[in-house]
Amino acid sequence: MIIKCFECSLYMSNCYVVYNEGSKDCFIVDPGAPSMQLEAYLSKNELTPRYAVLTHGHGDHTDGFPRLKELYPDIKLIACRKEATLLYDRRYSMGRGGYVADIQVSDGDTSDICGITLKFIETPGHTPGGMCIYIASEGILFSGDTLFQYSIGRTDFPGGNYDEIEASIMNKLYKLPDDTRVLPGHMGETSIGKEKVYNPFVSVL
Repeated sequence: MIIKCFECSLYMSNCYVVYNEGSKDCFIVDPGAPSMQLEAYLSKNELTPRYAVLTHGHGDHTDGFPRLKELYPDIKLIACRKEATLLYDRRYSMGRGGYVADIQVSDGDTSDICGITLKFIETPGHTPGGMCIYIASEGILFSGDTLFQYSIGRTDFPGGNYDEIEASIMNKLYKLPDDTRVLPGHMGETSIGKEKVYNPFVSVL
């Protein structure tokens, strides 16, 4: 499996292109803003994005989707069912708003996307319908703005809740294997094992 990360938006959000080697179908995690580098990569590798999967509905993770829809009209939007209001309403999304997911998922759902099995894990706290995307076969977690390298997502935005994000991390993410690679919505890669020990906000020690 190939994962390519692009930094998008003024907030330096991570956008990921994911696909199996030899395949021309891919999905994109959190298209935060239009990106010439992303478009060039897709074109050079002759990739077709079939889905955009959102970890949550804030504009710095969603506002590149209209450009992708313009370039690839058949692309489908996947988001957590509980994030519908935030995705649509600009007062809460801090972005363009107006998004309606083509496919709504809930906690524990799995789906085969471009030949890769994804498990959706609801992790409220940063937003009410925030979720992480787990690829068990590869030991990879796209953590959005729930868990960062030695940090966690903000909880002072509308719909945020510190107790909820702490519970999401402790009771769901920290139950994953320690060697799980964590690919967050901002900043660099980490692992579940490192965060359990070194994260000053949510440590098991």
